[in-house]
Amino acid sequence: MSTVNPGMDADVFDQFIEQLQRYVRERLVPAEKEIVETDQIPQAILDEMRDMGLFGLTMPEEYGGAGMNIQQYTRTIRELSYAMPCYRSITSINIGMVCSALKNGGTEAQKAEWLPRLAGGEVASFGLTEPGSGSDSAAMQTMAVRSGNGWVLNGTKRYITNAPMAGVALIMARTHKEALPKNAHVSAFLMPMDTPGVSVGKSDKKMGQAGSHIADIIMEDVRLPADALLGLEEGKGFITAMQSLDNGRLSVGSAAAGYARRALDSALRYANERKAFGEPIANFQLIQQMLADSEIEIYAAECMLEDAARRADAGEKVLRQAAAAKVFATEMCGRVVDRVVQIYGGAGYLAEYDAERFFRDARIYRIYEGTTQILQLQIAKHMLREWAANQ
Repeated sequence: MSTVNPGMDADVFDQFIEQLQRYVRERLVPAEKEIVETDQIPQAILDEMRDMGLFGLTMPEEYGGAGMNIQQYTRTIRELSYAMPCYRSITSINIGMVCSALKNGGTEAQKAEWLPRLAGGEVASFGLTEPGSGSDSAAMQTMAVRSGNGWVLNGTKRYITNAPMAGVALIMARTHKEALPKNAHVSAFLMPMDTPGVSVGKSDKKMGQAGSHIADIIMEDVRLPADALLGLEEGKGFITAMQSLDNGRLSVGSAAAGYARRALDSALRYANERKAFGEPIANFQLIQQMLADSEIEIYAAECMLEDAARRADAGEKVLRQAAAAKVFATEMCGRVVDRVVQIYGGAGYLAEYDAERFFRDARIYRIYEGTTQILQLQIAKHMLREWAANQ
């Protein structure tokens, strides 16, 4: 399979991964206790992550990014996600969604303005979900109305990752009151978060994922210039969002695989240290079964993610593969962290031990960037359309 996007030089990438693995284990993992207590990533770590280029992994080099291809990006996310999820959350909207939308649908002027800022670590948000709509774009209420040479936006976006610290948001809004075929009633807008009329709600309290913040973005008569419309073209917003969601889903799947590996390593260590009946519980065959099943499933998820990323780099449309990899990897992570709690036994239910946090952190992976159920429907519809076309 040929590669359309060669990405970074292979030797340079290998060196980067070695550096990242050390950084994750020696710096990010030890900082987790502080983040759990404060619900904030230390500013010094954010500055280090910016210096390492973690906010611009897939952005073209001419805009200050690392120029990684999708295979390299997903591998990087797996390694970064060995540490707690907030480290990926703060960077991934820049890389996997807003950057992809700009590369796929932005004008040259929009790329020149925003990609260097995003690569340099200006935090971005992606505004699709609303109080009354998520995957159902026909129910979207946020409206963008032409006003002179620009636009006026009104509406509320909900559960928006990074909203409290974002400098810019890519906002999906209706530019037609009626729902149009292929979701052509939805357009995308680049909205600086300091624009008058923009406000951010209080950070939502969550089940897990300390240090990662979500909140509402409220727009009240927000005036944007004409060149805030992504690509300067109406009706392309939802298509652009869906294209960028393929990368987002590969990112979430990779995060789930990386965190499952962390949880399994923790269970291996605990099983060798914890003794019962005079020997380590790692010697018990039913413990070994849970360890082995977890290893098997992590390996399967890694293979699926690598295959989907390779296909994307070859220029294939990977909607089905990205959805399938996201579903499998996130459901797998849920099963692995559940086994890890079981291996820890009573200690797994205590906040003193990592297993309890792994269990809570992993639950959201099956929900955001497309729930398992929505992605199952997408995969099935794709299969049925393909079957009908070949009859």
